Amino acid sequence: MTVLIAGGGIGGLTLALSLHQIGVKCRVFESVQEIKPLGVGINVLPHACRELIELGLHDELDRTGVRTSELAYYSKHGKQIWSEPRGLDAGYKWPQFSIHRGELQSILLSAAVERIGKENVLTGHHVSRWEETANGVRVYFTDRDGKETGSEEGALLVACDGIHSTIRAKLYPEEGAPLWARRILWRGVTKAKPFLSGRSMIMAGYQQVKFVAYPISRQDSERGEPLVNWIAEREFAEDYEWRREDYNRSARLEEFAPWFEHWNFGWLDVPGLIRNAEYCYEYPLVDRDPLERWTFGRVTLMGDAAHPMYPIGSNGSSQAILDARVLAREIQDKGETNAALLAYEAERRPATTQLVMLNRGNGPEQVMQMVEERAPNGFNVVTEVLSREELEGIANNYKRVAGFQVEALNAKPAIVQPRIAVAAK
Repeated sequence: MTVLIAGGGIGGLTLALSLHQIGVKCRVFESVQEIKPLGVGINVLPHACRELIELGLHDELDRTGVRTSELAYYSKHGKQIWSEPRGLDAGYKWPQFSIHRGELQSILLSAAVERIGKENVLTGHHVSRWEETANGVRVYFTDRDGKETGSEEGALLVACDGIHSTIRAKLYPEEGAPLWARRILWRGVTKAKPFLSGRSMIMAGYQQVKFVAYPISRQDSERGEPLVNWIAEREFAEDYEWRREDYNRSARLEEFAPWFEHWNFGWLDVPGLIRNAEYCYEYPLVDRDPLERWTFGRVTLMGDAAHPMYPIGSNGSSQAILDARVLAREIQDKGETNAALLAYEAERRPATTQLVMLNRGNGPEQVMQMVEERAPNGFNVVTEVLSREELEGIANNYKRVAGFQVEALNAKPAIVQPRIAVAAK
């Protein structure tokens, strides 16, 4: 029997590749008519990179992305609060990649089409309903206009259909819309000169006003200056009327650029990045309350359908990748069964629940808020405001919760042991 995957995003495609790696048949059903490389930059953390590398994708990632070397937090005045090495520079066995989301999805899609066959990656298939059968589940599909496009029977149905998951909505019909944090993220991409190490990821400001920047391509003679991904963030009042998130709405620079017009730190020209953007999108900051249950018979949730979280700590895509690999491991061990789904949920739901809640408290970025509250007019040396122990404690606790402490991760084997040969480069 085939595993049916609803959604052709990062999580769904990683699951398809992982199932193929262990010799399990699967089919991917994506709602949109054409999968396009949309979005802006994301970070793939070392524990997720390890799993993509085990899928044989190292060279493609390395050719397209940037090996992140440093994460640094700054005050709104551009003074450093905390800096730590990342990826290989931090002692991990695997890199951390900063990469365009569309490029990562294209890498996964190309590999999926090559390995499981184009006929098993279907577009224009929106899940309308499903029913349990004697041996699994039958899923019914429509196109985006509601026209029926047929049905498919499989052993399991895995919902990888994002924060607006149709499957989650049918399992939890009273849940309603995602929860807005009264913060808007404007995310753009600009060709600009390298800053700091040239492979640095920086965050400046505090909860109410924040700016994030990191390169997602390298500088070379062919492409010229690197592409820099940036995020401008602002908190709004309780009564502010926001527009529903769709992740494809073009931003209007005049709505947020004035808040950052004086943020030229010398080493980073924030107004220039905003002004010279090649494109920019608006993303209201949303998540959902953690669920007490993901699995219902032969159906389970994965990725943003299961645990949408704030994009803090670079964990959204990384956690979806880990979901996919753990689920594949359990299917490898227990077969295409409800027992496999329950074992996957038992491991991943508590871990992601803790991470969702930690991100609501700003995760490791809380050091920026603490500095703003204790020294709003600036500081000479950060240890006048925050002790070294506080800074290290916050950073280390987040790594522990998110599952990427250097020592623990380096000591663990890969999540899935392949039954068939796919070279891990």
